[in-house]
Amino acid sequence: MANIQKRGENSYFFTVYTGRGPDGKYKRRTKTITVKEKLTPKKLQEYLEAEYLKFKQEVEAGEYISPQKMTFASFVNEWRKKYAAKHLSPKTLYTYEQNLKNRILPAFGHLKIDEIKPLHIVDYLQSLEQDGGRNDGKPGGLSSGTIQYDHRVIKNILSRAVEWKLIKSNPAASVRKPKVEHKVNMPYDEAEVEQLLQALQNEPFHWRMMVTLALTTGLRRGELLGLEWKHIDWKEGLISVEQTLILALKGEILVKEPKTKHSKRKITLPPSVLEELREYYSYRAKERDNLKDAWKGCKDQDGNERNFVFSHPDGTPFHHERPYLWFRQFIKKNGLRYIRFHDLRHTSATLLINQGVHAKIISERLGHGNITTTMNIYGHALRSADQAAAAKFEKLLSSKRKV
Repeated sequence: MANIQKRGENSYFFTVYTGRGPDGKYKRRTKTITVKEKLTPKKLQEYLEAEYLKFKQEVEAGEYISPQKMTFASFVNEWRKKYAAKHLSPKTLYTYEQNLKNRILPAFGHLKIDEIKPLHIVDYLQSLEQDGGRNDGKPGGLSSGTIQYDHRVIKNILSRAVEWKLIKSNPAASVRKPKVEHKVNMPYDEAEVEQLLQALQNEPFHWRMMVTLALTTGLRRGELLGLEWKHIDWKEGLISVEQTLILALKGEILVKEPKTKHSKRKITLPPSVLEELREYYSYRAKERDNLKDAWKGCKDQDGNERNFVFSHPDGTPFHHERPYLWFRQFIKKNGLRYIRFHDLRHTSATLLINQGVHAKIISERLGHGNITTTMNIYGHALRSADQAAAAKFEKLLSSKRKV
């Protein structure tokens, strides 16, 4: 029997009893609704009974969210269970959780969900630009890209609150998305690559090998971390890019196929790099033998054994941020011009362009969906190479005229 009580002129109070709790007392869930339309008594009764049944089913299924006194932090817990776990990729969810933990929840967690206003969000985003906004003791504010990502996280969460009828509108939607100021990170030229390779000689073998492969193959960080020994064709001198590695929440290792079919590819290695890779394989084999029972290895989410090319000495995989953090310190220590680890991929492509390699070949090595992507990313370098080609023709024609 529906437990419906009239409260005001157009409001009605629903009660659903959920049985006795551990303390022996009856528990209940309640909800108040407002009927805005004018309905005949019969239509009103049908509408109320339908809404009550829907509410009852939500309560019994454990899916009802009470809006009363719900804080942003409480709602985030509901968002995790009912949306994020189902609709966000592990990598995206990991990034969302880092931003929530480090900045967003400390700022908004205590506020009631319906009390958050656009001005709160504007003030918060501006605070991230100010000195101290980094929250790590370093001077200056956060990058524009990070600030925009925080806006994205907040907007996503509050959009679910609108969908689930907890709030009428999304306050983050009224706040203009922060503009990202892209920093132009120029890849290394040939002279800088020589300096980099020279400095690498003093580094552990696995870092030397990883950077060498990044430069000569253009592999992404996740592709390097997901590379296994079985993916190397020693006879043909090829690397098969078949998977990428990411670290999800709670330290879970996820080995996944690349995002697109074009990312799955085979890349030819220079003979000297293949020989260095053979030496590295022997080094890792001896390292494993010396560890004996201390070797842990790794299994993926499906229980499959993994033998990664790049891992800790005991076979456990690197955290996906480890190469980036090491490379940043390595650059600083050796006085090299700062570039990101990902810029090794850009350096690889630019070196090939400068050597006159066709853009189609470069596109295939990088795993781009089509050559247009390559042209858009490396258009400047391709134009420079084209101008250099024209200059060579001009030199040739000038010599002919002099004769």
